[in-house]
Amino acid sequence: RAQRVTPLEVALKGATLYNLPAPTQGMASLMILALYERLGVSDGEGFAHLHGLVESTKRAFLLRDRYVTDPGRLDIDLQSLLSAENLDREAAEIDPERALAWPHTPAPGDTIWMGTVDAEGRSVSFIQSIYWEFGSGVVLPESGVLWQNRGISFSLDENDLRGLAPGRKPFHTLNPALARFDDGRSMVYGTMGGEGQPQTQAALFSRYAFHHMPLQQAVAAPRWLLGRTWGEESTNLKLESRVAPEVVERLRAAGHDVEVLASSYSDTMGHAGAIVHHPDGLIESAHDPRSDGGAASV
Repeated sequence: RAQRVTPLEVALKGATLYNLPAPTQGMASLMILALYERLGVSDGEGFAHLHGLVESTKRAFLLRDRYVTDPGRLDIDLQSLLSAENLDREAAEIDPERALAWPHTPAPGDTIWMGTVDAEGRSVSFIQSIYWEFGSGVVLPESGVLWQNRGISFSLDENDLRGLAPGRKPFHTLNPALARFDDGRSMVYGTMGGEGQPQTQAALFSRYAFHHMPLQQAVAAPRWLLGRTWGEESTNLKLESRVAPEVVERLRAAGHDVEVLASSYSDTMGHAGAIVHHPDGLIESAHDPRSDGGAASV
């Protein structure tokens, strides 16, 4: 059944970001951008931008995997991980020139993100998933509904943080994002893509809000993915081929295990979208050229 929950939030310079609490990875999405802001990167699309976001992702994912589980089993208030003191401490662990080693192994999935804003500024950031490409593979004959298989995120070790037991909710990657800017703008944004979701959100938001890139350009610009995706076992840092060669070489020199994909617009990088509502009523939207989605106004 549907629940109304209090979102997690983090205040940045000029905006407050919101995302969902456990059992989602919303905490990680917020933390990546809060850590990146603390690095003081002035220009987008260069080494400092990509390296800063990738290293912020690593710090956020380490804490996510340490703490996030069924809400009834949390032994920490996830909002406390987004306190200024904790964020300052985590940001101080990021080396601006060297990559943290990363032997991480996420699971695959299949998801869509949608957002909508009406003329009065009511905004919805929505994400739906059956997890693997065909979910559980079980269809209810009465309705034709395909069951999801998010339960695969449980562990069969009863002592594990995410151990399987009656009534528990599995950890999952769904984390639709929303931001409110101090100047009155509101923004909904998100993507499909499992572990790539918070990474793409960070790329999109940082380009638009921190580095002043137009919204559609922020969605379409070259992206990256740290970790494994559908049908692949590698957990390296994958870059689209449009990333500048000098940035690729600097990332390699910093210790990142870089793989440049053949595609300039890779489906691996998720299918992102965003809508911004301005105080004067203007609504601007952007969709991802990597997908068959779209943006429309009525």
